[in-house]
Amino acid sequence: MENIETAILLMVVGMATVFVILLIVIYLGKLLISLVNKYAPEEVAPVNREAQRGPAPIPGNILAAITAAVNVVTQGKGKVTKVEKL
Repeated sequence: MENIETAILLMVVGMATVFVILLIVIYLGKLLISLVNKYAPEEVAPVNREAQRGPAPIPGNILAAITAAVNVVTQGKGKVTKVEKL
């Protein structure tokens, strides 16, 4: 019976130790994140004027391949109305 009590005590002490260490890691991580955000904020990239003109057109061969793939998959019932590059 003494062995079981020792085993349970060891398990409780071990689990409590792991729990405390994980709490320390979590709060140190939050502190580090707040310090980095305060003293080294993310750089704002300048607005690219070319990106405001709209997306680049899709080349004809790629558009034909997409249309052919849609026709094969939908057995001729599907229709490509718009293709955008994400």
